[in-house]
Amino acid sequence: MTRDRLFHAEGGASFAEVFVSMALTLIGLAGAMGAFEAAERSLRNNMLATRALAMAESRIEAKRSARWDRLLLDDLNHDGVPDLVMHDDGVGGDVVAGDGTYFGSWDQDGVHLIWTVTTSRSSSLSASGHVVIEARAAYATGSGSREVRVGTLLANPVFVGSH
Repeated sequence: MTRDRLFHAEGGASFAEVFVSMALTLIGLAGAMGAFEAAERSLRNNMLATRALAMAESRIEAKRSARWDRLLLDDLNHDGVPDLVMHDDGVGGDVVAGDGTYFGSWDQDGVHLIWTVTTSRSSSLSASGHVVIEARAAYATGSGSREVRVGTLLANPVFVGSH
């Protein structure tokens, strides 16, 4: 090699250098894709949890704002017509007939909502001084099933004591 050729030689990256840089870039992209997938899964789980909590709280508030004589009627689509009448008959999710626990359920957008109205006396709603209203919203995640529970105590506004 001559001296002019040594100082004016065009330099560039060798094939091995290009190959290593491409491999490192692909490893970085694979890590970023994994992070995006984990973030998306977390957002989906959080969205279901928020939806479940909102549905349970909404059902509790609907029961709290209902007149006492319409406490066992549910207008799920908000059209003014009751879509569901709660029963204490031992059928479906109601475990024991006649125990004073009335049951209702609804599935929407991946959330299974169950709500109960339990009277203070097992005889009837009108003879009860108060009720316990509970709503449970269950949803499935990648790591198993989750459940949100909320409840409240509601007094009978016309109750005057035991007969």
